[in-house]
Amino acid sequence: MPQEIDVLVSEVGPRDGLQSIKRTMPTKAKLDWIQALAAAGLQEIEVGSFVSPRLLPQMTDCASLVKEANKLEGLTVLALVPNLRGAERAIAAGAHKLTMPPSASRAHSLNNIGKTPEEAIEEVRRVCALRDSLPIERRPDVEVGISTAFGCTLEGTVSEDWGIEMAGLLAKAGADSIGLSDTTGYANPAQIKRMFRRLRSEIGAEKMAGAHLHNTRGQGLANVVAALEVDVTTFDSSLGGLGGCPYAPGATGNIVTEDLVFMLEAMGLHTGVDIEALIVAREVLLRGLPDEAIYGNLPEVGLPKGFTYANEKGAR
Repeated sequence: MPQEIDVLVSEVGPRDGLQSIKRTMPTKAKLDWIQALAAAGLQEIEVGSFVSPRLLPQMTDCASLVKEANKLEGLTVLALVPNLRGAERAIAAGAHKLTMPPSASRAHSLNNIGKTPEEAIEEVRRVCALRDSLPIERRPDVEVGISTAFGCTLEGTVSEDWGIEMAGLLAKAGADSIGLSDTTGYANPAQIKRMFRRLRSEIGAEKMAGAHLHNTRGQGLANVVAALEVDVTTFDSSLGGLGGCPYAPGATGNIVTEDLVFMLEAMGLHTGVDIEALIVAREVLLRGLPDEAIYGNLPEVGLPKGFTYANEKGAR
């Protein structure tokens, strides 16, 4: 059983990270990486996406990854699905949770999944209806992250009112949980606080998911702290900072998992993740993608002298 933690770090590197680079990581190397991530204590990993292999050939082995990752004890296996067809494939493979990315930006929505925001909401409704048609023991959770909720490289400013209205419509469509995604790295801490407060008010705490934040403009960890202050307890991140949306120009830089875990633990928040084991996972990643540029401040300088994990501090 997963251990009790204060903050859930949800690793998205095998999906968000690998979709953003042109070369394809071999399936065996992906599995080795996923196993190393799970061994480091990450309890939730998005292993890939069920999308057209023509559009993202990097994701063609997603079904195999889901099936193999399901063998790892205590791991919640996520897969991104843009539509009903992807959801059918993810369910057949055995994904525990389906993540869906409707966008608040009309331009990004059309560019990313070929649907308007309204059509994307309807697609979520269809996927939730499929979920409800299954026996209870086979029903995956359906989690929605509203993309470009804080701004868009294609459209610029995105209406906050519309983003929150979308959240309400998605809740009515049947989504189990709904979070906000800073797909293009536009968000600032004040906006993070404002939007997550509004999200909670709109859909209720029980349906509020986490934050998907990018460090494109250096605001990533500051935005995490702001989100923590309004009771957000789940954060997406990517080992080595791999990632970015291929359909949003200039959208680079997921939050680095290693830096995020260090900050949270240093703040006294237990994540259940072993930072030293994350460094080992970086080596596994680079064996599968030699010479790939990866990032992180903590890995470059190491843990500070006398560092203790949050649960160790609490035990004294």
